[in-house]
Amino acid sequence: MRILITNDDGIMAPGLAVLYDVAEKLAGPKGEVWTVAPQTEQSGVGHCISYTKPVLVHQYSPFKFAVEGTPADCVLAGLNDLLSEPPDLVLSGVNKGNNSAENTVYSGTIGAAMEAALAGIPSIAMSQFFGPENSILENSFEASAAHGVAAVEACLDAGFTRAHDYALFYNVNFPPVPAAGVLGLKSASQGYRGDGAFSAHATNAPNGRKFLFMHGRPQQAPTQDGTDAAVNLAGYVSITPMRANLTAHDQLNHLARTLANK
Repeated sequence: MRILITNDDGIMAPGLAVLYDVAEKLAGPKGEVWTVAPQTEQSGVGHCISYTKPVLVHQYSPFKFAVEGTPADCVLAGLNDLLSEPPDLVLSGVNKGNNSAENTVYSGTIGAAMEAALAGIPSIAMSQFFGPENSILENSFEASAAHGVAAVEACLDAGFTRAHDYALFYNVNFPPVPAAGVLGLKSASQGYRGDGAFSAHATNAPNGRKFLFMHGRPQQAPTQDGTDAAVNLAGYVSITPMRANLTAHDQLNHLARTLANK
């Protein structure tokens, strides 16, 4: 198997090293693992691409590259230029922190997986939820390191069906517990914490200039039963099938009736 890995935390991030180990086990002795990751941290850039400027590529080794761009740029670089042949699978992560509920729409980790899916390549985003139980561990990514292969294999078994032109990809979040505390894998829908994922806080500098700092909301608040963050906080790995299609299908008929009366 030929696997392309990327992330949004940057080429030197510990979660990328965890993902490389997972990918090596999946690829097998005759497979290939290609790394194409951002040169610097790109957390929160979502599905942004650098279409208004060129991006510089650095080669670390025959199969390892850093791109001065976004996670989606990295996928585009890998698929269109750097890899000798298209990958069988794209893995994005392992992100430092959960990408559940509202976090998903900001996530560069998700953006990379979505870009691969739009290109028709099976892809999986992987993130490690942090909390009091695993933040104190020597390796906070212990759960994803131990259960990453099983999670990817479960997604591969479930398959990557297509609906119209939008391919399926998976969003995997590992719970904030030690590896031994993981209770299993569970399917989950995207949750909703409410009140927005981020807020802006103003600080006035001595020279009178105002700066705004963006802060994330508390992550330990559970979402609705059966949704991603709730499943994680119960000790399970959550797996959420996703597509790039943002249409609110449940509202189409209502909208059509409304417009018919105009």
